[in-house]
Amino acid sequence: QVQLVESGGGLAQAGGSLRLSCAASGLIFSSTGTGWFRQGPGKEREFVARIAGSGGFTAYSYSVKGRFTISRDNAKNTVYLQMNSLKPEDTAVYYCAAGSLFFGGTREADYDTWGQGTQVTVSS
Repeated sequence: QVQLVESGGGLAQAGGSLRLSCAASGLIFSSTGTGWFRQGPGKEREFVARIAGSGGFTAYSYSVKGRFTISRDNAKNTVYLQMNSLKPEDTAVYYCAAGSLFFGGTREADYDTWGQGTQVTVSS
């Protein structure tokens, strides 16, 4: 059974940092593109970042580029999202997702397995 479990969410002040983790099981992790998405209050879920199965390619949304860093440790079957210089508008439930595209994608349809989400709240 393929499973993704996020952790690391919580409360941070504006300008602060948090690191999210996504632990995967039941799949060949190094062949799987992985992405992070988020859904803020009253908003649709949106793409945040993606990373290729090898870790050699990453891409970010314009709103987080330069502040967030996606990385992975295939030996631990885990993907991370380091979030720095947090802003109140980063408040959202953050989801990791995995799919068959080696480089991942920016659309929800590019992924077929999702985690349960972890809440990130940034206070001003």
